[in-house]
Amino acid sequence: MLDYNASVLLIYTGGTIGMIEDAETGALKSYDFNHLKEYVPELNRLKFNIDNIQFKEPIDSSDMNPEKWKKLVWIIEDNYNQYDGFVILHGTDTMAYSASALSFMLENINKPVILTGSQLPIGKIRTDGKENLITALEIAVDKDPYGCAFVTEVCVFFQNLLMRGNRTTKINAANFRAFHSFNFPTLAEAGAYIRYQHELMHRPLHNSTPKFHSTLDPNVAIVKLFPGISPQILQAMIAIPRLKAIVLETYGAGNAPSEKWFLDIIAQAVNSGIVIVNVTQCASGSVDMNRYQSGMALKDIGVISGYDITTEAAVAKLMFLFGYGLDRKEVKMYMKIPLVGETTIE
Repeated sequence: MLDYNASVLLIYTGGTIGMIEDAETGALKSYDFNHLKEYVPELNRLKFNIDNIQFKEPIDSSDMNPEKWKKLVWIIEDNYNQYDGFVILHGTDTMAYSASALSFMLENINKPVILTGSQLPIGKIRTDGKENLITALEIAVDKDPYGCAFVTEVCVFFQNLLMRGNRTTKINAANFRAFHSFNFPTLAEAGAYIRYQHELMHRPLHNSTPKFHSTLDPNVAIVKLFPGISPQILQAMIAIPRLKAIVLETYGAGNAPSEKWFLDIIAQAVNSGIVIVNVTQCASGSVDMNRYQSGMALKDIGVISGYDITTEAAVAKLMFLFGYGLDRKEVKMYMKIPLVGETTIE
């Protein structure tokens, strides 16, 4: 049920959705979002209030970083009590990373925070941006008969699908269906009606208020295994000053080379205090370090399983946990526990 007395805050960070084509040069340029309804007149037909705020200088999503995630958290915190929901317009390239980070930084929220964008600029006739934007706004004010929001977590909405933010991955650079949630069902699908999977929604703790976290530790790295990876490359990675964690993208169900040099370097990293999380390179599926001997060897060294967590969510969660001030032992413990539905522990 749409709440026509509701208000949504639309936050524009940058990205393709906020671009228009210069009539003279044909080049894409950002436009003033205060004039949004000139380009999306359909918004005038929505019978709820939409306010907008934009980054002083819109950014390409390739330039997104933890400092800008903090800025988003501050904006939402400052406006949390004034609005029923929040829609963040974001470039697609790093949207899954931002959605994952915000899912941890916005703790125990009882309102929707929805990231969306487009593959074509809003000024293009065939743009996917209008439909993504309008439906995201409607979801942001959708409530049950008791006035409670249907969505109470950070999500990505793209091409008719509402997905848990920390479960999404960008899968296509050009197709309108740019995102997918491989290891967790979609939360809603928009067609003639918006059909929610209410039983899948992450719900806030009862009798607990939202908490807004803005401290992250960026000393995290990703190492993707490939045939021919050399000891020099791996040794250089673990020697990075102040490095606290590595997301190790392994093969299949969590497998890695069994050569002595490889295991010795990984063991060296673990013994030096670096937390290493094993995630699969496969788009779908989960790490099972008890399935094959190579996975068991990593487990014996002290590498921890990421189960079915995405690389994006693993990076964001490690930044969040270390930023929270937890020590190595505590981080390893919480990486094995789902905090906001980011992984399935079997």
